[in-house]
Amino acid sequence: MDNAAQDALRFPIGRFAAPSLPPSREAVESWIDGIEALPAALRAATEPLTDEQLDTAYRAGGWSLRQVVHHVADSHMNSFVRFKWALTEEEPTIKAYDEKRWAELGDYVMPVGPSLDHLDATHCRWVELLRSMSDKDFERGFHHPEHGGHVQLHVNTAVYDWHGRHHLGQITQLLDARGWSEART
Repeated sequence: MDNAAQDALRFPIGRFAAPSLPPSREAVESWIDGIEALPAALRAATEPLTDEQLDTAYRAGGWSLRQVVHHVADSHMNSFVRFKWALTEEEPTIKAYDEKRWAELGDYVMPVGPSLDHLDATHCRWVELLRSMSDKDFERGFHHPEHGGHVQLHVNTAVYDWHGRHHLGQITQLLDARGWSEART
């Protein structure tokens, strides 16, 4: 498989493109809407799947659908906490984590239901927080030690709208390719 085909499997909605700064309030609201919609869309895509389907990698060398669901729950939980740090501390340095190693831990083989429930709860609180933030709040940020710089909260909002759609795209792309899409309808 050539690089373009591999990239299309890995990034079915394309790579993240940083927004123009400052973004419009409409753009921020759109990203929040995307974050709000993700848990239901992820549940609808994965809840009807069998264990065998959930244990299928979305691409050669990629994570299983089960690992993707658990990863999204972990990643979005971490992002929610990072927002709280950035809103309550001056330029905090966040704790990075090795997502590949997390995906090898024992809880990544369990059913996806608890992670879907966790995502529902995290996003419920996160969206409430996001909708309560002022434009000035979105200008606050944190230092990300792996990316070497300041991340403003409105950019991180765009990142996590993209992140959710990105992983949902990986899942739905595999479901469509395998003819498993009808399990979702």
